[in-house]
Amino acid sequence: MTDPQIDRRAFTEAMLAFAATITVSGADALASPDAAPAKHDMSNMPKHWFGKERIAFLIYPGFTALDMVGPHYMLSGMMGATTHIVARSADPVKSDAGLVFTPSATFDDVARAGVDILCVPGGSSGTLAAMRDDATIAFVRDVGARAKYVTSVCTGSMILGAAGLLDGYKATSHWVTKPILPVFGAIPASGRVVRDRNRVTAEGVTAGIDFGLSLVAELRDRDYAESLQLLAQYAPEPPFSAGDPETAPKATKDLVQEMFQDFVGEMRKAAIAAHKKGARL
Repeated sequence: MTDPQIDRRAFTEAMLAFAATITVSGADALASPDAAPAKHDMSNMPKHWFGKERIAFLIYPGFTALDMVGPHYMLSGMMGATTHIVARSADPVKSDAGLVFTPSATFDDVARAGVDILCVPGGSSGTLAAMRDDATIAFVRDVGARAKYVTSVCTGSMILGAAGLLDGYKATSHWVTKPILPVFGAIPASGRVVRDRNRVTAEGVTAGIDFGLSLVAELRDRDYAESLQLLAQYAPEPPFSAGDPETAPKATKDLVQEMFQDFVGEMRKAAIAAHKKGARL
């Protein structure tokens, strides 16, 4: 009996095969409307739709799950790419909201093999702890120095900064922590996703989806990325316009800033300490 469940990667491949068929045979179909539909043959796909990227998503206790899951959804949809959820050990890791993730690789595994793309998610107290953890920072510094793309979502840029990977680069972060970036020698820049050479940083949480989709477009092409976007039905229409500090009501912005005032102060201290420690290495 055929398994009624369908793997998302297999579904993506089938959809892209169909898209390739349209691209390859579209002109002939227009010329001959009665022609039989072309088969969904994988060989019709452009060669650049297949890759060999090795992608590592760092996780640590207290990270924000959507920071990782959003871009993971998009990047894991690239045919030929290999993704790993990487942690300090193979033990399960609990996110800030209590979701539990099982790592597929450890720091040692990834450090030996190296990766093409390193993605670092953010969080709050968990990110502070990660910034102060020598093993985590050493891993990010080592792997990031060799990766083709060094990326982050939300306050994950604080970890990149603590590892010395943003010095002299334009970058962004969650809006409440973005003013801390200059501590690391980074240059705060506007935009939901900021790209400077091989550094790609995204704003808060949901911006990770945009980051992932934009990187898919770069590594494959727009047709491929749009197919993934449609598969995800990613067409956000939020019920409120409070998702950005520029459009949120002043009272809402003030409330969030007040809530995170102590946290931002602690993160600034952690950033200064990390920068000083890095300067001594």
